[in-house]
Formats: sequence, C-alpha cells, structure tokens
Amino acid sequence: MRAPAVAIVAAFACGIALGLYSPFASIGSSPVRLSLCFAVCGAFAVVALILLRSEKLRASAATSLLCWLVLGVTSSAIAQQPLPTNHVTRLLDRNQLSLKTPLRWHGVLRDEPSRLPWGTGYDIELCAVDYQGVSIPVAGGLRISFTQHAPTDTTVLPPIHAGDAIDVIAEAKRPPFFRDEGAFDRRAYLASQDIDLIATLRSPKLLQKASANSSQNISARISRLRSHLRDEIDSLFADDPQSAATLRAMLLGDRSFVDRDESIAFQKTGVFHILVVAGLHVGALAALIFWTSRKLRLTPTLTILFVVVVLAAYVAVVEVRAPVLRATLMACAVVLGGFFYRRLDLLNSAALAALAILIARPLAIRDSSFQLSFVAIGCIAGLAIPWLAATVQPYARALRGWRDTTRDAGHEPRAAQFRLDIRATLRWITSRSPARAAIAIQDSLAGTLAITFLAWELLTLTFVLQLGMLPLMAANFHRIALSSPAVNLAAVPVTGIIVPWGFLTLVAALIWPPLGKLLAAPLAILTATLIRAVAWFAALPHWSYRVPTPPLWLTILFFALAIAIATVARLNATNPSLNRRLTLRILSATLIAAAVLVAAFPFPPTHAAGQLESTILDVGQGDSIFLVSPHGKTMLIDGGGAFRGFPGREEHTGTDPGEEAVSPYLWSRGFKEIDIVALTHAHQDHLGGLTAILENFKVEELWIGREVDSRALAQLEVVAKERGTQIKHEIRGRTFSWDGVEGQFLWPEIAATEIAPSAKNNDSLVLRLKFGDRILLFPGDAEKAVERSILSENDESDLHADILKIGHHGSKNSTTPDFLSAVNPQIAIISSGEGNPYGHPSAEVLDRLQTAGVRTLRTDTNGAIHILTDGERIEVTCFVACPAPTGSAGTLPASFRSVLARPTQ
Repeated sequence: MRAPAVAIVAAFACGIALGLYSPFASIGSSPVRLSLCFAVCGAFAVVALILLRSEKLRASAATSLLCWLVLGVTSSAIAQQPLPTNHVTRLLDRNQLSLKTPLRWHGVLRDEPSRLPWGTGYDIELCAVDYQGVSIPVAGGLRISFTQHAPTDTTVLPPIHAGDAIDVIAEAKRPPFFRDEGAFDRRAYLASQDIDLIATLRSPKLLQKASANSSQNISARISRLRSHLRDEIDSLFADDPQSAATLRAMLLGDRSFVDRDESIAFQKTGVFHILVVAGLHVGALAALIFWTSRKLRLTPTLTILFVVVVLAAYVAVVEVRAPVLRATLMACAVVLGGFFYRRLDLLNSAALAALAILIARPLAIRDSSFQLSFVAIGCIAGLAIPWLAATVQPYARALRGWRDTTRDAGHEPRAAQFRLDIRATLRWITSRSPARAAIAIQDSLAGTLAITFLAWELLTLTFVLQLGMLPLMAANFHRIALSSPAVNLAAVPVTGIIVPWGFLTLVAALIWPPLGKLLAAPLAILTATLIRAVAWFAALPHWSYRVPTPPLWLTILFFALAIAIATVARLNATNPSLNRRLTLRILSATLIAAAVLVAAFPFPPTHAAGQLESTILDVGQGDSIFLVSPHGKTMLIDGGGAFRGFPGREEHTGTDPGEEAVSPYLWSRGFKEIDIVALTHAHQDHLGGLTAILENFKVEELWIGREVDSRALAQLEVVAKERGTQIKHEIRGRTFSWDGVEGQFLWPEIAATEIAPSAKNNDSLVLRLKFGDRILLFPGDAEKAVERSILSENDESDLHADILKIGHHGSKNSTTPDFLSAVNPQIAIISSGEGNPYGHPSAEVLDRLQTAGVRTLRTDTNGAIHILTDGERIEVTCFVACPAPTGSAGTLPASFRSVLARPTQ
C-alpha cells in the first residue's frame, strides 16, 4: 500500500466517531470498561504481529486496522470523561454556585490583554471565587471585556500581563447560544477554547493585579510577542485600518478587526480561507524560510532545524488550530523527507498529520475547521494532482528546457512529441521575425505558455477544491460561490506575495523601523487592491447564493464517489487501463451530478402535511415565530434583533439572530423561500434579524403594521424592494384566509399610512390564527393599554386561544389578568433571552399563569418550542426537554399530547 497512513487514520477516525455515541461514550467513565478496551487493543496488536510473521499480510493489515478502530473508540471515550468536580460549569449545574450577583474571581491571565474594536479583552484561568463569604477553588476559563464608550475614551486600564495573578469583580454568565436546530453552538465553541464564562468589566478599578508573573515562562513570552506583533501591524498601517485588520488576520490569525461587510465579501467570493491562517499561509512562510536558509547557505541539518523551529514558533504565536497544525506538520515532513532524499506522498503525509492531531485531540474530529482542512488536502492529493498528472503536467514539464533535444527521451511519448511541436512552431514564428529579436520572442512565447499552464493548474486546483468541499461548505456555511474559481485564480497568487512580504516587513520593522515603514507602503497597496477586488466580485449579482443543508444520504454518496475516484485514479496511475479510464469518467460524471444536487437543492422542505406548525424560535431577547400551513405555505413573524455595535463604532456589529439562528433553522428543514414575513413593530429585537432573512431567502410579501420614522425600518424596506418583495400594511379588523388557516388582525388601529415619530410596543401587530377547532394568538409586544382596547372591542368568545405567545417577553406590563382570563389559553409560551438584563419574564406574570393553570414554556430554558395541530389535537416538543404538564388542572385535556423533546445540547 503506497499510503498506509490513510487506512490507519480512517480506522482511527471511525473509532472516534463510534465513541461519540452511546453506549461507547460511557466507556471512559468506567475503569473496568477502559481496561477492557486496552486489553482488546493489545490482543489485536499481538494477533497482527503473529500474522505478519506468518507472512499473512492482508490478514495482518486487517487486524491492525481493527486495533486502530478500538484505539479510536477508547481515545474518544477518554476525551469525553466528566470535567473535574470543581469545574465552574459543574458547580453551576449542581447549584453550588450562583451567577445572579457580581462575584470576586481569582485567576491567572492566560494571554496579553487583547485590543478589540470596542475596547479590551482578558482571558483568565480561574483558580478560585469568593462566594457566600467563602473562597471556593474552581477550574475553568473566564473571558472579560471592557468597553470604551467612545474612540476618545482615555480610561486607563491596569498594567497587567500574561501570567499575572489577578482579582476581578464581575457578574459572569454562561456564554449565550441559540437553542434551535441548525444554529451555531457558541457555548460549545468557546468551551473548546476553554472559555466557560463571560463577563463585562464595569470599571477598571474592579480589576486588580494580585501578583506579577516572576517566572516569565515561555508561554508568557510568546503571549507578549504575539501582542507586540499585532501592535506592530497597527503601527505600520495606522493610516489604513482596513488593510491593518486584513493583515492581522492573514499573518497572525486575528480577525477581531475585520469588518462584517469585508468578511461577507470574502465569503461570497469563496476566498474566506485567505483570512484564515491555513495551508496557503504556512506554505508561503515555509517557502520564505527555506529561501532564507538557502541565501544564508546553511547546511541541510541547520536548514531543517531553522525551518522546524521557525514554523513551531509561528504555530505558537498564531491560533493553534487544525489547519495550521496540519500545514505545519506537512511542511516539516516535506523538509525532513528532502533531507533523506525521499519524496513523500502528499496523501500519506496529510494522513499522518491528521493522525497526530487526532491522537492529541480526538474530539477535533467534530470541528468544522478540522473537517474542511483535511477534506481540502484530500481533494488536492486524491483528485486534483492525479488529474493534473494525467493531463497538463506532462506538457508543463516538457516545456522546461525545450531547446535541449537531449532531454526528449526522458519524457513520455506525448510530452516528447509536444517538445518537438513547440520547437517547430517557435522556430517557424521566429523565422518570420527580425533575427535580433528571435531569441527574445521564443522565450516570451514559451514563458507565456508556461504561465498559461500554471494558471490552468491553479484554476483546476480551485475548481476541485470547491467541488470536493461543496457538501461541507453547504452544511456549515450554506453558501455557494460561483465566482470562486475566478477570484481564487487572482487572489491566491496575490496572497502568496502578501504573506511572505508581510513577514519580511514585520521582521524588518522589529530590526530597523524605517525599513519596515518602507516595505509596508507597497504591502498596503497590494492588500488594499486585494480587498477592493474581492468587494467588486462580491457585489456582482447572482454569483453567490444561500442553500439549505444537503441531505445526509447525499453527503455520504458524494464523499463515497470522491474516495472511489481517488482510489481508481491512483490505481490507473500505476497500471493504466481502458476500463479504469472509463470507470473514472462514469464516477466523475456521477460526482458532478451529486454536486449539482447539493448546489441546486431540488428537494422539498420537511413539514407535517395537513397540520399547522408553529415554532417559537430561541433568538435570545427577541421574538421570532415560524409558521407552516397544512399545505406547506410559510410565514415568519419577526426575526429577532441584531446588536448594533458600540457607540462610535457601529460598523462592528455583534450576533445577528437572523443569520445565526433563524436562517440555520429554516435551512435545516430545507426551506429556500418564505411566503410571508410579518414584522410586528419596528423595535430592534423584532426587526434586526429580518435583513438577513430577506437576503438569504426569497420572500414574497413583507407585512408591516404602522409606518415609523425609523432608519432601521427604512433600510429593511429598501432591501425588500431590491429583492422584489411586496410590502403590505395591515391594521385592526382585516381578515385573511391562508391555505386553510383563518387569520385576523386585532391591532393596530391607526391608519397604516400614518407615520409615527418612533416605534412603540403598542404599535404591534396582534395576530389571531384559527385552524379547525384550535386557535393561536400572537400579540407581539402589545402592552396593557392595547389589551384593554382589544378587550373593549371584542367579545370574550372572539379572544379565546388555545396557544398564547405571551406579550413583550413576559413583561409585567403585558398579559393582564383580564386579558389572560378572556384568552383562557391552555399553553403559554414566553420568548426571552437567558439572563436578560430586563428581568423577563417577570415573577408576577409567571405567578399569574401558574394560578390560572396555564402550562408555560420558555425559550430561555426550553429552547425552540414546536407546536403541531391538526385542528383538534395539539402536540408540543421542545429543543430542550419540555417540562411535564402541571397546573391547577393537573393535566391537559385528552386532545392535547406533550411529546418528549430532543436531548439537551
């Protein structure tokens, strides 16, 4: 086997994947089971050695792979062992620690204070917390941020550095995340970085240095170097902050200052990998190091040491992530292979790198960065290189030294014939040119042809990468970038210049600042040109679009085809045959057909036919409700709210629930279009996420209540018009029939054409839906004044609803006793954010609901709440387990059924 590491890492990875599921996941918690796994591994290893000595190679190889499979299961189980008993998350889960008040935290600063667009960030390794008069030992990570309220803010922060012991008083909380299907789990992402709590530093006086780091260990020195290099980039490009932000990302892996618009532009054009330190960047740095060692005329041994040491230092300075580790390990393998005069197989080298990473961190297999990184190198090694080797590369090699006839015999027949044709053609052209210019013309034409071959190879690599990574890109980022091959054709070579030039500039600036400034000028121009070119391509219409998550069976089929193609191609390279070439063509055609299915997504979305679906999504402190009619028509009421940035720095926006919660949920179910988007009122926690919805989906109609003199609403309407969405205004008294569902607007009463000076809760659309015998009521943020008006203008029988979405996130200003009595719901749902600063839902409203015997569900504790009715029976499921029905009645009527939810995530 030419690439044995591929089979080994495949078996090991399969074992890890098995270990993630029950009953294998519980192995790590049982010493007996763990010992049994090691015993099985040892038995397989012994059997493999016996079979090897008996020269039964295939049986020995199969047994060895079984050994690696069991090792994978074992390592996965070990990696999933419970956290220490004093870990802060375990203390919180057991209610041994409360975060409802500020606490004094003790710990050690992990890294240098990081400068952020809005202020300063600190990552602290916790060691203790003062709670109820006692200092409790704790383990875990705390991330604190201090916000400067204006660019001119001159607040002086305490001079602390990595390794210093510090005390801080802060009201910490668990990182928020959206409990919806398909949504990005920010809490798990931060936990993978050992960040378990986050907090805001209210005043610099609350952060104090307990003791300085006297040891100045290697970790602290690296942290200071990292901080110094980032500051150096900011200083060199002070007049061009956008280029500085991009170079911080490209050279040092810090994307904190990359604007959202720029980030989206790179995503739309399929070149976001340029902003992520990975193989391209490490390869460019390795080439620069190797070139430097050659210029210094170092011996082979010193060259290897130089390359390995510098790359190891670079990994320590930037993010220690799978793409960086993979590229660094492979670069070191190539250098070492050259020392021993060995040309390493790329696929085998990548497999060895993957194996090393998985042995150190088995759960890295779940990280999208790990998956994308090794799928990318697999596409290059398994698909692109064999295809290029069989097509263009023989001709590219034949072009080298084309004048030397003695080299013709060293090429295969078609390449040798190509050399003859090149010589004949170029001599014919130059025979009709001036004699003095003949050599120059020949060299120019041959050089142009060589550049054409190089461009074709780069275009092929880009195309194969985009093709091979398509299912993972669709599943993780839900974007198809049609312009990617063309943009990468220009962006990758430019990046190959920017990265080594950037490192030379940094080194020069550290040694002699004037030289650094001199080198920074052309680098800034080149970087700015790259940014503008990407932005121009990103602005082209219809070259980038969003897609739902591809079906699992299609993803499995796609990668099975890709593996089959790579296998047949390698076999054909060593033993060409007509049958294998035909098989390759058939498999390639099938793979392209599968890629078209991923990109086009012609599959119908999932919905319960003949039933009305209502999903109250978890969008934090906001509202978003997704409705599906009995025949598949869709309506979205509100989209949650996007944080608008910090005073004076609004360009740095934060979490967008429309992009990170609502859209992923719809994509997870296969929706690409929405028939109706209804905005209850123009407050940010309802409106903010709708811009992403209008951009990500084809929306037929946008329903708005009262017009408001609001910049955010005006921008939303502009986006709607640009996307071809029809805007309608709805007011009290209007009714409609929606695919078998009867709808009625109970509010607002103001004429739709009247423009209010500002948005108010009492401008909310209040919508009542009836399907069969079941009724749902969605009052937005309407408060008690509106509730009184609705009560006075309607009979109680016209207000009853089985399902009530509680108004204004459970505020005490809504859901008055009279209104609750008139509606008389069986189930109440509150949409509020976990640990929100407003105290929603209020204890008063919760008591009122409990007294009325209403079953109450909340998005901050239950996540997304899914309600399904056929007009008689109602089923309720939650993303986090729904609580059992309680109340004065004890249980719901027989027509209601509560279904246990998905496991807590």
